[in-house]
Amino acid sequence: MGQALSLTAADGHQFEAYETTPSKSIIGALVLVQEIFGVNTHIQATADLYASLGYKVVAIPTMDRVQKNVNLGYTPEDMQAGSALKAAVESLPNQVVLLDIQAAIDYLQQFGKVGIFGFCYGGLLTWRSACQLSGLSAAVPYYGGGVQNESNLIPKCPVMAHFAQEDAYIPLDTVEALKKARPEIAVNVFPGNHGFNCDHRASYFGQSAQLARTMTLDFFAKHLAQ
Repeated sequence: MGQALSLTAADGHQFEAYETTPSKSIIGALVLVQEIFGVNTHIQATADLYASLGYKVVAIPTMDRVQKNVNLGYTPEDMQAGSALKAAVESLPNQVVLLDIQAAIDYLQQFGKVGIFGFCYGGLLTWRSACQLSGLSAAVPYYGGGVQNESNLIPKCPVMAHFAQEDAYIPLDTVEALKKARPEIAVNVFPGNHGFNCDHRASYFGQSAQLARTMTLDFFAKHLAQ
């Protein structure tokens, strides 16, 4: 369903994203930000799902500046490799990965209002994008590790954030602190663990994934409607 899309960031960095187009009328456009595992089969399937529901979707390869064509699974070895790639991206100066996300936003604006959503590290980048980039009308970070540590950032668009009750990486007290620091964002906490949305992971929790997706779709429909 998807195809490769060539994009160029403001600093000249060229990369290939994964683009999906709905077969019916476009409701709006979405940037999808991967986990630490690359634009893998799960992320491509997620992009295809949202495209089937009427959204033009571009999934960004956020590891591209340190390694091309990252496509990992969810084994302990993949987790270790993905964590190392994340650390390498985070060590780049001036958060240049945000330039790649901005390139996707700029491209998608021709199709209507643009939203953004992402998972895990992609959730953190979604939060940063909502606060620092231009052209976004809505943002939904899923269990973004580190979001609670960057509550000093102020979003430029409506934000709905999803977290998990048993997430070992994101303690609930830090989620509560985020809610107090940023009362303008909608914070939801679901049963399950980190990664509850991903049906390729052992932590997948279908009931929470479906409820979070329904809320996300309602949120995007509200803020991206033409």
